[in-house]
Amino acid sequence: MWYVSTRGTAPRVDFEGALFSGYAPDGGLYVPEEIPKLDLETLRRWSALPYRGLVKELCALFIGPELIPRDDLNGLIDRAFSRFRHRDVVRPCRLRGGLTVLELWHGATRAFKDLSLSCSAQFLQYFLEKRAKHVTVVVGTSGDTGSAAIESVQGAKNVDIIVLLPKGHCSRIQELQMTTVLGDNVRVFGVEGNSDQLDEPIKAVFADAEFSQTHGLVSLNSINWSRVLVQTAHFFLAYFQCAPPLATQPLPAVEVVVPTGAAGNLAAGCIAQKMGLPIRLVAAVNHNDIIHRTVQRGDFSLCEAVKSTLASAMDIQVPYNMERVFWLVSGCDSQATRAIMEQFERTQRLHLSTEVHRKLSEAMTSASVSDETITRTMGRCWEENQYLLCPHSAVAVSYHYQQADSQQPGVPRCCLAPASAAKFPEAVLAAGLTPETPEDILALEGKETRCTPMRRGDDWTLMLRDTIEDLSRQWRHRALSSPE
Repeated sequence: MWYVSTRGTAPRVDFEGALFSGYAPDGGLYVPEEIPKLDLETLRRWSALPYRGLVKELCALFIGPELIPRDDLNGLIDRAFSRFRHRDVVRPCRLRGGLTVLELWHGATRAFKDLSLSCSAQFLQYFLEKRAKHVTVVVGTSGDTGSAAIESVQGAKNVDIIVLLPKGHCSRIQELQMTTVLGDNVRVFGVEGNSDQLDEPIKAVFADAEFSQTHGLVSLNSINWSRVLVQTAHFFLAYFQCAPPLATQPLPAVEVVVPTGAAGNLAAGCIAQKMGLPIRLVAAVNHNDIIHRTVQRGDFSLCEAVKSTLASAMDIQVPYNMERVFWLVSGCDSQATRAIMEQFERTQRLHLSTEVHRKLSEAMTSASVSDETITRTMGRCWEENQYLLCPHSAVAVSYHYQQADSQQPGVPRCCLAPASAAKFPEAVLAAGLTPETPEDILALEGKETRCTPMRRGDDWTLMLRDTIEDLSRQWRHRALSSPE
């Protein structure tokens, strides 16, 4: 399996190359050169598999045994999911009124990012041990990615990690999950800015190809193909949980509602569609509605500023995985994708061509949700089911309620639930409900914290470069002083 850039001018790479690269050299994102189409027999066989079995099958298809032999791959994925709280890793929850919620948050940090990051970290360490190499992972986070990335690599001997978080824009619990990890290989910066602004110094260090290569920089944000690959399994499990028996052709459709920020899950859903899974995607966003405007009107343009909402992990203006979505819906047209993204980067405003917009609208629909709707949805779900939604999950469930209340007959529907309500007590209180706080989260308040401020007026790129160089020096010193 080979990977090419969405912009079409970078050399192709294998899975290992895509895993370690982040952005392609031409500024694009890596995507599979060919997307396998699954036949009916394969889909029927996969329909009996648990979540981890689906991840194994998908990873085997997109990695290949020449890079990771199947027995090794199975072991890595089993190890990745060994600390999840639920024995099935992911739990479907069937509620009143035909509502199915797919709980993706049973990992260590209680967010869906644990699923893909735990696997990506295992793949990284597998190759690093084989090559006797070291990398520095650099992550910008709007909330959940940072803590899940730290959890996945803390204590790893060949991996250092630097996380930039938007100070004051995460929930208290999200911030503590990052700042209370005091491992030698972990550095956390609190940035006086939003999640889009903190991406700027990260892009700057990755754009310096010589510096990036010298220090082995890797991104574990959802620009990394490995993240999107693992997340593709969500859609297969959602489909198999909600579809009637696969006895007829054409196969029945299922609608999957995807609460989204940077559009990594959305790109994974488009991959699943291309593989032949008959799903209809719904991109559900908060007040930061660039994806909604793009789907509805073809308006891929920035607003003046990111708006703070109760669904804080989705407070994003630049959904970088839309580049993969454009490439997929345009029939893998790298020339068209490059034109779209270069104009967007130059002007921050773009109207999709009629043809690309039509194809995007065929692949998905969308909804934008206010904070008032989020809290109302959380209240209704509790009243009807005694089930607490996190605000991000409520963004998806609000779409279900809107459709159910219209009493229009529709296809079966599954709402992805990206995080536990326990991480967002502020939103639970805003909904007039009582937070439920597990012991591991309560314990965070008493722990020592470590976080270096990046203040307005500081040179954030220089601070980041200096930290990367310092971690590289320390690793070289350890490597030289350790016994053979």
